[in-house]
Amino acid sequence: MSVDHYTYRVTWSPEDGEHVALCAEFPSLSWLAATPEESLEGIRQMVSDVVADMETAGETVPVALAEKHYSGEFRVRIPPEVHRSLAMQAAEQGVSLNRLASAKLAG
Repeated sequence: MSVDHYTYRVTWSPEDGEHVALCAEFPSLSWLAATPEESLEGIRQMVSDVVADMETAGETVPVALAEKHYSGEFRVRIPPEVHRSLAMQAAEQGVSLNRLASAKLAG
């Protein structure tokens, strides 16, 4: 798999006074640079080096988020009073609790 498939983000770091690049699949890695382009180039090279080291050591390399299959389901535990309130809202709107929760999560 190409390291280009990983999820990268570049943002400004006021604490460091530089741009910081991150990779979601490798949360412990970051790269600081003066420009967004330099920080992205730095984190991509770092991830490439780490992946190469992991492969050499026979370690399992993280799968890119974009390459994973998502079922569309996940479970969440909520307090009974929140469950009741959501069930009431769903009933009042004439929709299922699942549809109401999905709409709320989608924002």
